[in-house]
Order: sequence, then structure tokens, then C-alpha cells
Amino acid sequence: MFPKPLPELFPNTFEYEALPLVKPTGFREYDARWFFGPELNLMGVQAVGMGLGTLIKRLGVKPEIVTGHDFRSYSSSIKMALVTGLMAAGCKVHDIGLAMSPMAYFAQFALDVPCVAMVTASHNDNGWTGVKMGCDRPVTFGPEEMGRLKEIVLAADFDLSGGGSYQFVPDFPALYIKDLTSRPKITRKLKVIAACGNGTAGAFAPQILEALGCEVVPMDVEPDHSFPRYNPNPEDMKMLHAMADAVKQHGADVALGFDGDGDRCGVVDDHGEEIFADKIGVMLARDLGALHPGAQFVVDVKSTGLFSTDPELQRLGVKTDYWKTGHSYIKRRVRDLNALAGFEKSGHFFFNAPVGRGYDDGVVTAIAVIDMLDRNPGKSMSQLYAAVPKTWGTPTMAAKCADEIKYQVGERVVKRIEALQAHGATIAGQAIRDVITVNGVRVVNADGTWGLVRASSNKPELVVVCESPVSEARMREMFAAIDALLRENPEVGAYNQSI
Repeated sequence: MFPKPLPELFPNTFEYEALPLVKPTGFREYDARWFFGPELNLMGVQAVGMGLGTLIKRLGVKPEIVTGHDFRSYSSSIKMALVTGLMAAGCKVHDIGLAMSPMAYFAQFALDVPCVAMVTASHNDNGWTGVKMGCDRPVTFGPEEMGRLKEIVLAADFDLSGGGSYQFVPDFPALYIKDLTSRPKITRKLKVIAACGNGTAGAFAPQILEALGCEVVPMDVEPDHSFPRYNPNPEDMKMLHAMADAVKQHGADVALGFDGDGDRCGVVDDHGEEIFADKIGVMLARDLGALHPGAQFVVDVKSTGLFSTDPELQRLGVKTDYWKTGHSYIKRRVRDLNALAGFEKSGHFFFNAPVGRGYDDGVVTAIAVIDMLDRNPGKSMSQLYAAVPKTWGTPTMAAKCADEIKYQVGERVVKRIEALQAHGATIAGQAIRDVITVNGVRVVNADGTWGLVRASSNKPELVVVCESPVSEARMREMFAAIDALLRENPEVGAYNQSI
């Protein structure tokens, strides 16, 4: 019998090497994230694999699974510990090796395998690890599956039937690259910065863009899991500023930046202007809406209000559904509504046929941007951006707040704002027009200025975003009001970035 995982153990002790460590808070809403060492050891990873294999069989799904790992110093060993757990539970494992997360999702289709377990810390800082899982392609686990997995693992309620097997899939990247490049090249001459932050995408994205006809200027593509320049996160202003500098230095038409596991893409235009991902989503919705009038889109609650107010989108008759933030939530909503695409402010974009297969792939997003430019040969990226109505928005800001308390603090802020609305009070100097609580709380002023607070699903943080269609001053007023409400809670710490 495999030992029951413990919530706390200390490295360099006999117990740490003899027993599984799995901190319960690592089971997030739609994937798993732990700080490797203090929160999870290799025996704990084995337990997660046993639990996942057990859950797959209890869900009635064929126990066959794709695995892969991102470029971190410890990801390969974590994956192999996961594999031993999956095999003990009777799973047939297809290992594609070093990969971006979307390559693992693609493998479910290309290899006709129902399940996936991708070992990745995504954009999290070094030291973090995690698993993105699913058994119903193209969607990944949501809260129900993650809750069941947590219960199975922490109780060591495993069905260890054995009989699993392991198969390495040779040269799988070539299959993925062929899938994205077996199409006509673009006709427009484009110089593109491919910024990879020394993460996994550096091994794949530049050559794909080059094969499609772009003149590629590679930037930080050499693999280095210490991430010497910046964390590979296209929401991080440090990465966006580095991309902007490269555009100006090389006279590029656009810069495309990929996160650590390659499922997100950030964009900087030909003037070196950082375009937040939700605005890119508006631009792509305009482009795709012209090809598919009346199309359905899905966006997350952190995204700009332009999806419902942009005159061009209204003219095209497209429909937009605002939904919960999180790659798994949006992916599932895109499938359920049969939407053409889904856009998250974080840069997770999900394209259904004919553009994609419904999962988030930063390279597919980059290709969609390139195709948009190719369909508009007389316009630069900055001109396409200028055509979008102006709003003033913050980057995604995250205030530290422990995993154990972040949801309670978030709920306090929701109740505080609902109380303000109930008493006819103002926020940021104006009446409250709307309070949206589909995911955290998004409070909207009479002039359309809004602020959002929600608990992060994958880090010990509270996420804050604000936007105004009126002025930068109004956006700053809303941020000051939201920040003041947060500061009523002593558990809330400093922001990772701010305005």
C-alpha cells in the first residue's frame, strides 16, 4: 500500500525521502501548481500520477495518456515520477518529451490518445512546477475533476491495478511543426521578432514562423531555465518592454512573445507599443468576424469592455460572452457555445475550426496575428490598433495573498462592493452601474470605467485589473478605489507590478 501523502515535510530528513509530500493547496481550480521541494517531493508526484490514473479509470475513460515536460531543470524528473504513478494505476503512457503545452494537446489528436498530463510551471517563476491535465480533448480539467483528484490523492485512495506501459514518441516536434506549416506561406513581407524568454518556445516558434514566410529576428531563444533576462510571461511589462526595444532596434513589423510553456502569445506593434492581449483579441475578433459574420466569441472577465461596445464588432453582428478567467474555463466555454474563438487577457487564445482545434496554443495565436496582417497589406500593426476605440487600462496586477486565505479575502471584497451598491454609495467618485460576480467581482461605473478583483487560480495572489473608456485619470481613480478596498484586509501584500 502506498503511504498517504502528508501536507508538510522538511527537506534533508529521513521522512522527506521516505514519505510523499503533497501540499493540499497545490490542487487549483483547473490544474495543479506546487513549489517543488517545500510543497511537493518526488514521492508526492508519484502519488499525483497514481491519483490521476485512478480518476481516469473511474471516469470511464480509456487509460491512455500523453505526457510531456517544459524546459526547467527539474521538469524531466518530475514527469518521470508522474509516469511511474500513472503506470502503477494501469495507464499506457505516450511520452513526447520536451514540449510546449499545446504540443501535448495536439498529441491527443495526432496520436489519438484521450488523456493528457503536461508537466509545466507555465509562466510561474523558477521553483514552481505543476500539471495541466485533461481526459476530454480539447478541454482540460475543471473544478469538479480537480476536486475529485485532490480527494483521491490526499486519501491515497488509489486503484493500483498495474499493467501500465511506457512508450517514448520519437521526433514528435516534427509532426507538430508539419501540422502548422503545411499551408500556403504569407504573401506579405514581414519582419517579426520572436521573443521566447529563454523558455521552451524558443526551440519551436521561430522556425515555424520562418517556414510560413516571415523574416524572423530571434530574441532570447537559447534555452536557459534560469531565465536570465526576464520571466517568460507576455503579461509582464519587463518582457513587453524588451520586445518593444527589439522592434525599434530592428525596425520590425511586429514582436510576438511566448510564455514559458508556449500556450500564450503577447504582441508589440511596429511603433514599439505594447498591446495588451485583450485588445489583440478585439483586433482578431474584427478580422475573423469579417470572414465569419455573426460569429460567437468568449472572453474572460479581466478583458476590455470593447468586446460589447466596439462599433465594428456590432456592425459585424458578432456575439461575445464574458466568462470566468482561466484557460480551462474559457476552453470549455468555447466548446460548449461552439464559439469561433475565446480570448483571455493573459494571452491564452482558443481557436475552433477552421483556425484551430479548440485548445490554447501561443504559436497558433501568433499565426493568427500574422494572417491578420497578411489580409491587410496596406495597414501596419499600429494602424490596425489605432482603429480600435481608445481605452485606458492597467496591466494585470497581482497582490500577494496566501493560498489559504485568498478566496476568503476575495469574498470579503465582493460583499463590500455589493454593500456599496445596495446602499447607493459611489466608488471612484461615481455611481455603481453594475456588479458582475461570475468570477471575483467586476464593478462598473456609470461612465463605463471598471475595476476587477479575483483570486488567482494558480498562485498565492489577488488579481486586479482596471479600465476606463474615458481617460487615464478615471482608470487611476478606479485603481485607487479598488486598492483601498483591498488594503482593508491585512493579509494582502505588495503587487508584482503596478501603475
